[in-house]
Amino acid sequence: MKEFITKSRSLLEETEELLNEQIKLEAVSSAIYLSMASWCEIKGYENSSNFLYDHVEEEQMHMMKIFRYVNEAGGHALQPEITGVPHDFKSLRAIFEDILEHEIVVTKSIHSLVDHCFGLKDFTTFNFLQWYVTEQREEETLARRILELFDIIGEEGMGLWTIDLEIGKLGSGGIISAAAPDSGA
Repeated sequence: MKEFITKSRSLLEETEELLNEQIKLEAVSSAIYLSMASWCEIKGYENSSNFLYDHVEEEQMHMMKIFRYVNEAGGHALQPEITGVPHDFKSLRAIFEDILEHEIVVTKSIHSLVDHCFGLKDFTTFNFLQWYVTEQREEETLARRILELFDIIGEEGMGLWTIDLEIGKLGSGGIISAAAPDSGA
């Protein structure tokens, strides 16, 4: 019987642990957004639910990028246990307020990871995380723009219906193209 070859590690154990914590945070994001999408769907906010379902997949992709990175660097990425996901929400606005607060937590976590890697001169992981730094700016900007819709349009009368329509437009890439420089492609 063949013996398995143990991979050489290029990640310090402490960095691996921090990356596994980030994996969990991304998984929690996905789970919370899935719960929010379901709530929106049953409340009739079709565009908001579709927007959030898309973000569920995006957060899973964020998690998987880190998961694969850890394993490819000789570490062991761990499937996190997710508990305590809320299933009921006060309002559509409250959902997006929660999203902004959560994305700020994720941004702080990414910044802490980047600082950790820079301090250890782990420039490979530092470089890998730069994509997340940019991504988090986009995530926060998007959440702020959605909350501005509530302030500009208002929730009375047709307001929530209009806000839901506008969220659908933002989900189709409108805010990202406004936030990111044109690559000329």
